[in-house]
Amino acid sequence: MNVAYHLAQQGANVSFASSVGTDASGFELIAFLKENDLYSNLIQQDETLPTCEVTVQLDKTGQATYIIPQPVSWDNIQAEDTLIQVAEKAGAIVFGSLVCRGETTRDTLLNLLDETTALKVFDVNLRAPHYTLSTIETLAAHADVVKMNEEEASLLINGSNGDLKDKITEFRKKYHAQTICITRGEHGAMVWHDYEFYEHPGYKVEVVDTVGAGDSFLATFINGLLNQQPLQLVLDRSCAVGAYVAGKRGANPVYDEEILRVLKD
Repeated sequence: MNVAYHLAQQGANVSFASSVGTDASGFELIAFLKENDLYSNLIQQDETLPTCEVTVQLDKTGQATYIIPQPVSWDNIQAEDTLIQVAEKAGAIVFGSLVCRGETTRDTLLNLLDETTALKVFDVNLRAPHYTLSTIETLAAHADVVKMNEEEASLLINGSNGDLKDKITEFRKKYHAQTICITRGEHGAMVWHDYEFYEHPGYKVEVVDTVGAGDSFLATFINGLLNQQPLQLVLDRSCAVGAYVAGKRGANPVYDEEILRVLKD
């Protein structure tokens, strides 16, 4: 949802797919989606499972950890005809690993990925204990673009003890993605794209909390790829937006004139 929210702020035509419960939290979330033009017939409502409520804990540096209940409504997303039809026409499909912890939603996602020619963007969001290596490998094998942070890269790329470029090269040999992006927190990010490496050292910012920073980075990165912008410019803008969000409270701050100017320059 956070990725969809930031893509919409950047002018992208977004269809967000998920599921909520028929409870107070679900109706509140639907109201939020409608207010931000993210609500569509792709939001399913589950009469049995509750809406997911995640507890976010911040340490002294603003770094977040998450407590995620199970099962919840988005563990039971169905492969409805409307969802498949939208996926078939999409320019890109963005998916994460967390949603694949349960069989039903995992099968729905894999069905969508098999039915579309869209750019497939895999956001590796490892949240222990909600993943298995086999599921991560399956999703990576389907992906055109893979985005992960340094910690996730270390967990997934066991075959290399070298630097980050060596790890990316090792990952590329196994999964054949056309774009691999590793975010490095305050130190920016590194990208491998079409046999070239790109780097950005990151922007200095006083961190308020890191919730949503990675999602805003990814949204900006996807928007740049879809608009065929130069990769270095895409990376620069993605780091700028990620830093902007890290300096604000909450995952989805409204863009101010300064960050909008960065996105246009």
